[in-house]
Amino acid sequence: MISDPIFIFSIFGMAVVLILWILSEIKENYKNNFIINNSSFLTTIFGLMMLYSIFINAGDLSIVLLVGSVISLLVLLTGLFLKNKEIISSSRGYFIPIFLIFILRTFIYEPYQIPSGSMMPGLKVGDFLLVDKNSYGYKINRIGDPLASKADPNYGDVVVFVPKHNPVPYVKRLIGMPGDKIRIINKQVYVNGQTIKKTFYKTEEELITKRYRDLSGKITVKESDVIVDYFYEEHGNRKYLTRNIRGENIQYPSEWEVPEGHYFVMGDNRDNSNDSTKDVGFVPRENFFGEASYLFMTWECWVCLPYFSRVGTIN
Repeated sequence: MISDPIFIFSIFGMAVVLILWILSEIKENYKNNFIINNSSFLTTIFGLMMLYSIFINAGDLSIVLLVGSVISLLVLLTGLFLKNKEIISSSRGYFIPIFLIFILRTFIYEPYQIPSGSMMPGLKVGDFLLVDKNSYGYKINRIGDPLASKADPNYGDVVVFVPKHNPVPYVKRLIGMPGDKIRIINKQVYVNGQTIKKTFYKTEEELITKRYRDLSGKITVKESDVIVDYFYEEHGNRKYLTRNIRGENIQYPSEWEVPEGHYFVMGDNRDNSNDSTKDVGFVPRENFFGEASYLFMTWECWVCLPYFSRVGTIN
């Protein structure tokens, strides 16, 4: 992402605006020019370009925070060197909060909102999670090898990662590790020939909404009554609920062998999850950026009130 021309241009543009602002504080003849008079507008444009670059390259806001921390520190040092109170005051007001947010978000916890129902019933749309950023090693960008304290994901972890085909983070359950053979028969998951322990919990009748796309591309929405079976699964040191819809996702027995350096993930909502059994495929080790460890709020829609009745650690 750092080599992306859009990202480089946005950094260069912000640097020009910043340098001219410093010069305008030092020399009077720099105060009235186009860039200084439109500095707020220009920095907004460059900032939006930077965010766009981060999005299309599966980058992280931590990159922006790092760049902001470095730049504001350099400006602060410049103000101290020039003994200019205005530059010192302005840069210090930016550097301290930006740097603290950078440390918190990059190396401790990052908030993440569940966008779909693929992890029901444990996690649902609107849940806000805290992703433990040091669980699998320290790194600044979401994709890439950890800089330090590298640790690998474990069976049953609720992992947050960026898939190869989409720059949007996903949250799934880790089922298979490098070298494992995964088999699914009648919705029973086997790892290296051993069944994942599965215990029946309850059955419920539910109303679900399904979307259908016809040959013309038109999407229709249909509601239907279904029977849903819930099971406890035990994998690794985790025990969690899974959701299975009777009569849905009926398929032939399937088997995968996880390649080296990759992992196999599934959603707890087994019949409504885009995971390693479908388009996501195997997840490279460097694409994991943390473990979802804590649920701190649920906010289902913008016009809804958030609630905290489900707060707690994630199984």
